[in-house]
Amino acid sequence: MSEKQIPIKYSSRDFNSIKKDLVNYAKTYYPESFKDYNQSSFGALMLDTVAYVGDILSFYLDYQANESFLDTSVEANNVIKLGNQLGYKYENSYASYGTVEIYILVPANTNGIGVDSDYMPVLKKGSKFGSSGGGTYTLLENIDFSDEKNEIIAAKFDEDSSLTTHYAIKAQGTIASGYISSETKELTDPMPYRHITLSKSNILEIISCIDSSGKEWFEVDELSQDTIYIPIRNTTLDKKDVPFILKAVAVPRRFTVIKDQGTTSLQFGHGSENQLTPEIQAVQDPSSVILKIHGRDYITDETFDPTNLLSTDKMGISPANTTLTIIYRANDVNNANAAAGAITTVKQSNFEFPSILDNAILNNATLSSVISSLEISNEEPVLGDITEPSVTEIKQRIKSSFSAQGRAVTLEDYTNLVYRMPSQFGAIKKCHIIRDVDSFKRNLNLYILSENTNRKLTKANHALKNNLKTWINRYKMINDTIDILDAEIVNIGIEFELVSYSASNKFDVLEAATRTLRNELNKKVFSIGEPFYITDVYTILNRVVGVADTTSVKLTQKNSVQYSQIGFDVDYFTSPDGRYIAIPQNAIFELKFPAIDIKGTIK
Repeated sequence: MSEKQIPIKYSSRDFNSIKKDLVNYAKTYYPESFKDYNQSSFGALMLDTVAYVGDILSFYLDYQANESFLDTSVEANNVIKLGNQLGYKYENSYASYGTVEIYILVPANTNGIGVDSDYMPVLKKGSKFGSSGGGTYTLLENIDFSDEKNEIIAAKFDEDSSLTTHYAIKAQGTIASGYISSETKELTDPMPYRHITLSKSNILEIISCIDSSGKEWFEVDELSQDTIYIPIRNTTLDKKDVPFILKAVAVPRRFTVIKDQGTTSLQFGHGSENQLTPEIQAVQDPSSVILKIHGRDYITDETFDPTNLLSTDKMGISPANTTLTIIYRANDVNNANAAAGAITTVKQSNFEFPSILDNAILNNATLSSVISSLEISNEEPVLGDITEPSVTEIKQRIKSSFSAQGRAVTLEDYTNLVYRMPSQFGAIKKCHIIRDVDSFKRNLNLYILSENTNRKLTKANHALKNNLKTWINRYKMINDTIDILDAEIVNIGIEFELVSYSASNKFDVLEAATRTLRNELNKKVFSIGEPFYITDVYTILNRVVGVADTTSVKLTQKNSVQYSQIGFDVDYFTSPDGRYIAIPQNAIFELKFPAIDIKGTIK
């Protein structure tokens, strides 16, 4: 008996089409043995079951296929993984930067005129402060209270002689959010490309990684990189002109850092300790790499020559039969920004008195009073990016990062460069760069904005601008000059008028329309220079159940005390057809308080 030649239709992917094909199949090839197609029969149950399973399998096949490509992927972590394949480095948490005012009381000299210089301390880098929101902030520089730039005023006086007994000294310092923590990982059997996930989610940077034998493991940009450059203090006669000497060091013990929305992991190579040879531990020719300072105490490659991979060391060593101690800096709160005046707590102060180092004999009680007098405050907010980018924004940054290829030539390259600033340096929420038409040179105007503690747009502080300037200077074209400027914020409100169907309760319709519009626009984050499309509001409102028509939509400017004070003529910037409201290239729309800034009426 010859085998049946049964044609199979592969285009049916959903429940109904699969069931229809199964019914036709049964009627065609089993007309005598299968005749019961009643919806309550056992045969119908089997047909429904097979169609149900087929529909689920088709869904997951489509899902997996879509998640394999950047343009069709919708899961954030999958988008991030695809971005890693294209060289994009995702940061799941950013440091917030700002400036603090630091105050101490120092005794006067014996004459009561001037400060006793022996008691002038240095507040050491690494001192920690706290905010009312629970965040921890670290001092990034030594504060020398004897600096001439500091402000000194008479603070306490002797009641009898009226002579000054103590002077208050005010200094400024730069701080960044984050605290230092550590984790230990016990490792046993060898494992190629070992992957270690840390327990904290808001990690800013890996400070060090040391195994139980005291050997240090170094962070690199790519596992193919086998050389770093460590600055060694120069002790020769020319140390004033050249304070550090770069020393090339081979790093078979190395790792890269991989981040997604919830985790931070360390990725190692697949070599072993017993495979180390003098050739593997040899140092590359420094001329084959490009230097890069990445917020570490050593310098790594920005790019690598593909020919270096011809003599591979298996992408480095994978740790085994040891215990790794990993020290890192992390944010202890999700919202690391701090409003002005919020940082007032001294958690840890590290003082040094230079006069003691010069063998001066000081009174211990007076020393203690100077140390305990330390006070801190921030006159301006501490800012950074505290809102995770959307999937669409991540995709745009991935594509821009891939096209930039580690340099800044076009305007798009500069925009990508701003968003790629390492997390330990802070983050910019919005940026827009344009060429300065009034300049005879290749001058560029970079407009930026940050975020405040309420996740609303605000102007970036001085510390964040300095970090951004340093970061850009490493990549910009030599003949480009860049001015970092504040973008202007235009706060807006929306007033609309609806007509409901006669069968609908107009008050319920108005409430639903207002709620829908607030939710939709609250998710909308404008870009600098992006116009506001009135037609989008009409589209949103007309989709609400019960709305017969949207008769009018009006955009208004909010400029009271709690809003920005910039002047903006809505009528002037409205297009002739009324479809959109334009905005200057150095400004951005913001719906600051959707709950009160969106109002409507209904007929």
